[in-house]
Amino acid sequence: MSPEASALRDRFDLGPGTYLLNHSVGRPPVDSREAFAAAFYDPWAGGAGEPWPAWLQAVERFRAALGELLGARGDDLCPQPDVSTGFARVLQCVPGLTTRREILLSERAFPSLGFVAERARSLGLAPRFLPAAVDERDPAAWRAALGDDTALVLVTQVQSNTGVQVPVQAVCAAAREAGALSVVDAAQAVGILPVDVRAIGADFLLGSCVKWLCGGPGAGFLWVAPALVERCEPDAVGWFSHADPFAFDIHDFRYHPGALRFWGGTPSIAPYAIAAHSIERLQEIGLTRIRGHNLALGDRLRAGVPAEGRVSPADPDARSGTVILDFGSANDSVADAFAAADVQVDRRALGFRLSPHIYNDEPDIDRALEALRAAGVA
Repeated sequence: MSPEASALRDRFDLGPGTYLLNHSVGRPPVDSREAFAAAFYDPWAGGAGEPWPAWLQAVERFRAALGELLGARGDDLCPQPDVSTGFARVLQCVPGLTTRREILLSERAFPSLGFVAERARSLGLAPRFLPAAVDERDPAAWRAALGDDTALVLVTQVQSNTGVQVPVQAVCAAAREAGALSVVDAAQAVGILPVDVRAIGADFLLGSCVKWLCGGPGAGFLWVAPALVERCEPDAVGWFSHADPFAFDIHDFRYHPGALRFWGGTPSIAPYAIAAHSIERLQEIGLTRIRGHNLALGDRLRAGVPAEGRVSPADPDARSGTVILDFGSANDSVADAFAAADVQVDRRALGFRLSPHIYNDEPDIDRALEALRAAGVA
């Protein structure tokens, strides 16, 4: 291992074994504890007066770091506990934004987003699903599904179970041309793929810091197009949705002028204090470098596996950060071999998901390949 690669690994807490589950939970920077204490615990335990000013400063740091990553203004981002909650709050606004009533999404979307869409019937909205058999990567398939009553399109930038990228920019353009709003789920993309809200052209974008951003659970986010935000009136409000959270007049509610109108009541602070630090550390390394490293390790993995075992595409413009492998009837043996070698991956209907990050190295991939050879599939 080169000194440079070793130094990168040393910047993260990796734990035992070979960790290739970054599509699920990224590993924390080694100095996360200290950063968390400085931003969250110290103002609480040892600060003078209320810790709220310091805590809110931690959230602003999160918004600023995330905005830099997404090509967005921090003011256009609102913290959310998770993607599903953010999506539910977006749907609350739809009846006030359009007379249309249909939500179009794919059956390949993350299931909880489908649950949210189904519950939106109480708002007078009705989901319609693009069948799983339809290729989401084909913008023409989305255009064909758009109708006169399509109010909003939800499109997932990276399919978590197939490891492919969806051309969200083209899908959002098709939605706009058809008079529909668009929401992008970037949870599996942000931190490993370029995500530029200006280039994508969506009305809303949702994401999470628990995966490639190594920020832990609870630090989700919602971006709202600046031209749209003042027309959005989410129902789930609280004092931090207010234009002046500390006004404390029970008869006077005014929406925050920016994206924070989607925030709600007393917010969690800890997840955003942790995630802000993680985003900053990854920004220091550079997304281009992280993506190049991920592709190189993914190519090394794919090269050691027979073609029939590769599910995710080879093309870097089509493949996400995850390599998916499927060995059919041998999958049980493969799972046992991975477990015996302490190679940490997960298994879905379409096979095994393996996701190398910047702190993984060639020996990690070689241990995964050794496990596959032990199972007789490589």
